Amino acid sequence: MYILSAFLAGVAILPLVLHVLCPYFWEDFFYLINMVWILFRFARRRKRKPLFFVLDRFLEQAAKYPTRPFIVFEEKSFTYQDTDKRSNQIARALQKHIGFKEGDTVALYMENKPSFIFTWLALAKLGCPVALLNYNIRSKSLLHCFSCCGATLLIAAAELKDAVEDVLPSLRTQGVSVFIMAKQCNSPGMESLTDKAAEASDEPLSASLREHVTFRSPAVYIYTSGTTGSTIVLRQRFSASQFWEDCRKHNVTVIQYIGEVLRYLCNTPKKDNDQEHSVRLAIGNGVRADVWREFLNRFGNIQVREFYAATEGNVGFVNYTGKIGAVGRANFFHRKLFPYALIKYDAEREEPMRDSRGLCIEASKGETGLLVSRITKIAPFVGYARNDQQTEKKRLRDVFQKGDLYFNSGDLLRIDQDNFIYFQDRVGDTFRWKGENVATTEVADVLTMMDHIQEANVYGVKVEGHEGRTGMAAITLKAGAEFDPSCTFSHVASYLPAYARPRFIRIQECLEITGTFKQKKVKLVEEGFSPASVSDPLYYMDEKGKSYIPMTQEIYNAIVSRNIKL
Repeated sequence: MYILSAFLAGVAILPLVLHVLCPYFWEDFFYLINMVWILFRFARRRKRKPLFFVLDRFLEQAAKYPTRPFIVFEEKSFTYQDTDKRSNQIARALQKHIGFKEGDTVALYMENKPSFIFTWLALAKLGCPVALLNYNIRSKSLLHCFSCCGATLLIAAAELKDAVEDVLPSLRTQGVSVFIMAKQCNSPGMESLTDKAAEASDEPLSASLREHVTFRSPAVYIYTSGTTGSTIVLRQRFSASQFWEDCRKHNVTVIQYIGEVLRYLCNTPKKDNDQEHSVRLAIGNGVRADVWREFLNRFGNIQVREFYAATEGNVGFVNYTGKIGAVGRANFFHRKLFPYALIKYDAEREEPMRDSRGLCIEASKGETGLLVSRITKIAPFVGYARNDQQTEKKRLRDVFQKGDLYFNSGDLLRIDQDNFIYFQDRVGDTFRWKGENVATTEVADVLTMMDHIQEANVYGVKVEGHEGRTGMAAITLKAGAEFDPSCTFSHVASYLPAYARPRFIRIQECLEITGTFKQKKVKLVEEGFSPASVSDPLYYMDEKGKSYIPMTQEIYNAIVSRNIKL
């Protein structure tokens, strides 16, 4: 009897002991259970015959809930059945007017509208891979992204017609067909698609049209991250002032964000009904800890689920505990399924540190390190479409033993003593601004197209009160040339989307390089754009004046105090 009593007492106090010694035990446990369940469902679907894809999941839902709203856009609502039929019409129009067939790649150049989703589903029904082009890109950047995917057809939104016309001569020389999502189009070399779809049947298409699609077939070519849900509420342009009104109007329960979105919401004027909404969950990445706290204090008890992931990556984390500032937790079981590590990184040489054996060195707890993840069957790294060179750059060999192979995330993270993971910075040739990835080499290439610029070293600099880094370029001028502020502004505005244009330009006599002939960025990043720290001529991009103007301490102070908005 004594033994039984002792046992029951032990069981009774076990939760308290676990809470004291392992405060996140149950959250870790349930996260593990959810992860195993997801993997089980994924494996089960992989074995289904015929093969089961995202499109099949949509068709399954459309059959089960035909009248349930699938997309809510402004004042319109489209059910699963509406979406299914409209995508059927677009697919049949493409079949009839261009003879499109399974395996042909199509590029979509469209804004955040229901027609984007209708068109993507239509192409999936034809078994066609889809390249999702960022609607901000123009000119050379647009042509570059289009060429990467090997598409033979471009479908563009009506509002992007002018941008397409700018590159139409180049597209025509490649034999590319161009459709504009409009009822009519009088421009030579382009055809309208909306009118043709309206005349087409909305009857289901035969699954035989995509019978050769396998799990190894390309589905989408992604240039920037994207997300989808079940019912989706879309807005063509993000509006901080109307955000919560939209949430109330459509009874939104889950919102998705990038870090800047939550900051924009916190910067709106306070209202008495700030906490009157149905939102229970916010999921995304890139929010600063101070913004996170302010968001919760102002808008109520919303669960924020910050995560870390990369579109092409083979590992990810979710902050399932809600720990402010973290992107996830280091979990023993997670690490067994997806082996990853943080390794020491030499920022000056822009490469991992290695020991006397030539192997990488794992970072200690609390120390910032480069995230790498072993490439396995469960966690593969497919690489970049038609770019073996860039794919190989992301493969890191001989990490912890000779012959092993890891994915190089290019991101610096830190794991604290409580096993929470924090994003620190991005390394290499990419930085993030306004929720978009900026390729430094692309910006540098655009700058050096100009007659007066000899070299350009592009990097991102931190700006107080902003998430990510804004673009800055250190340049050298050609012999006898002078910097042309107005011409430079016009050039970058024509060739680069707004988020990629360098806000600051620093003119140097020469650009420093490493022993392996790489441009040095670390010191430049540290010095930033303060006239007090930089003796070289500095320029600031004045959008109102459409020119670059000399950087002054007054301008710097206004930027730091947020009187000038970037």
